[in-house]
Amino acid sequence: MITYGHEKYIREAIEGVLMQECDFEVEFILANDCSPDQTEVVIQDVLAHHPKASWIKYMKHDKNIGMMPNFIDALGQCSGDYIALCEGDDYWTDPLKLQKQVNFLHLNLDYVLSFHKVDILKLNGEIVDDFITTVPENHETIETLARLGNYIHTPSVLFRNVIKEFPFEFEQSPIGDYFLYMMLAEHGKLKYLNDKMAVYREGIGIWSTKSDYFRNFNTALLHTCFIDYFYLRGNYELVEMFLKRIQSFIDNFGEDLDVKDLMRLNLNENNRKLIFSALIEKTKKLKSEKVPVKTSIELLAIVLHIIKMRIWKKLHL
Repeated sequence: MITYGHEKYIREAIEGVLMQECDFEVEFILANDCSPDQTEVVIQDVLAHHPKASWIKYMKHDKNIGMMPNFIDALGQCSGDYIALCEGDDYWTDPLKLQKQVNFLHLNLDYVLSFHKVDILKLNGEIVDDFITTVPENHETIETLARLGNYIHTPSVLFRNVIKEFPFEFEQSPIGDYFLYMMLAEHGKLKYLNDKMAVYREGIGIWSTKSDYFRNFNTALLHTCFIDYFYLRGNYELVEMFLKRIQSFIDNFGEDLDVKDLMRLNLNENNRKLIFSALIEKTKKLKSEKVPVKTSIELLAIVLHIIKMRIWKKLHL
């Protein structure tokens, strides 16, 4: 469980985990990214008074390090055979949730991840059926997950602890959960359970408060990270799929793109070719000052920096 600024919700989130009834040991990793509100006070109260507080391994960062570094750090602390996710603004509702999901994965070794139905808690306090995602019939494969986008709610997920090292592209991604599911789907199938065992809060996360451009740009940036990741693994079908997604983003939001955002989308040669060809085609549409002559030099510097970072990380493993 990662948390930041969840003082209104964190107690319910924690108690949803601590109410679990299991025939196995539970380690509860709780990572607070230096919340600026009273989240720390609530957590300390739970630690001091809850009878199952011994489950909790609590970490509070001295300064805010950001969502993805906090997420990666928390995942790295997990020592169990399985990992479940629940962010600090959502909560679990079924005390047998973990037991049911572990039982399924234990008996079905060709599956790597289990997820399930959730309810949606609207801003007006009403709890309704899930209207945000639609799980397709053929939901089990990486191809479907890539083609249709993320249809998995974070508080519904439990998966095998099989990823021991997170790649550079995952660290750079603005979205952690979907990228994680894509990496897991390389190791096995995904199982959807009909049991409704968690609640997802609508409109609480940082993404819900941002502009349409912000959300679409960060989705395009995620696709850029996917391209780099799957290109290195030789999955060119997925690479082509995500290239088309970036092309669609440029088609729809080209007028809003600036050089800084362009550079962030350029992680590899395939992206550079596509993006610059799109820019050439849309010269009249894009404002000329957004594509200065020095752009290609700046892009090269960014790419070289990324390469250096990769080499540095390999040498210091």
